[in-house]
Amino acid sequence: MDVSLTFAPSASPHRHRRLLPPAGRSGGGGGGARRGLATARRRREATSGELRAAAGPNGRGGGHAASVPVHKVTVHDRQRGVVHEFSVPEDQYILHTAESQNVSLPFACRHGCCTSCAVRIKSGEIRQPEALGISAELKSKGYALLCVGFPSSDLEVETQDEDEVYWLQFGRYFARGPIERDDYALELATGDE
Repeated sequence: MDVSLTFAPSASPHRHRRLLPPAGRSGGGGGGARRGLATARRRREATSGELRAAAGPNGRGGGHAASVPVHKVTVHDRQRGVVHEFSVPEDQYILHTAESQNVSLPFACRHGCCTSCAVRIKSGEIRQPEALGISAELKSKGYALLCVGFPSSDLEVETQDEDEVYWLQFGRYFARGPIERDDYALELATGDE
């Protein structure tokens, strides 16, 4: 017998909710309601356990199954002159995990479509199936995008100048060389009206 339950406000001043069977479905003497409550309680306990497992043992996130390898990632940030070291599970994006550990890295789109978070791999391996912002040729030369990159091993990378990577990516399509930045046009395009 399937018993559906609804939530009703409690008379308690703490505003807890209590489960009640639908009207007219008490199941004879309330036994069905008790079975329904027991089923709901088991579901709630299972859900709470799943949430605790997802949040980690301390309830603050970062809990991962023991079967997911975690890799040490070292990022040499050339623009800021600092080196960051942090751990990243193999099934998590490097940029997202760095940010969750208060590591600030360059980024723009977060979708693998630009070159703001581009790095050059010094050692290790990275998987980046969604990196549309760099060509297969650049990937083969060791370039990667942190926003859509997953570590496959311990990894050491170095940030790159976005314009430099953009030129490597698209420069051959511009016959006259790199395009000069027009700060006035940029100011007009981004200015508040």
